[in-house]
Amino acid sequence: QVQLVESGGGLVQAGGSLRLSCAASGRSFSSYTMGWFRQAPGKEREFVAGINWGAGNTYYADSVKGRFTISRDNAKNTVYLQMNSLKPEDTAVYYCAADSGIKYGSRWYGPYDYWGQGTQVTVSS
Repeated sequence: QVQLVESGGGLVQAGGSLRLSCAASGRSFSSYTMGWFRQAPGKEREFVAGINWGAGNTYYADSVKGRFTISRDNAKNTVYLQMNSLKPEDTAVYYCAADSGIKYGSRWYGPYDYWGQGTQVTVSS
C-alpha cells in the first residue's frame, strides 16, 4: 500500500513558478513509477509528467514540455514537479500518482495504482 500527499500548490501570476511535492509512504517507493496529472474545472483529468523508478526515463505532455520538470528523491520518498513559465491554462488541481509497473509509450497515461488527494494550482493573468 502506498499513500501519497501532495503539497506546494497555490496562487501565482502568469510567468511565475511553483514546485509541487508528493510525499509517499511505503518501503518500495523507489520501485514505483510516479506521475503527475491535473484536472481543470469542467475538463477530464490529463497526464502532465511521469518518471520511472530509476529516474533516467521521464515523459511529458506536449503542453508542458520545456516548462515543467519532474524529478524524484528516493531517499526522501518524494517526487517533485517544478513548474516554470506558468500560464492561466495551467490552472487545475494537480494529482500525484504511483504505479508498480514500468511506463512507456501510451502506458504513461495509465492506469496507476495509487492517487493523492490533489493540490490546487491557480495561475492568474
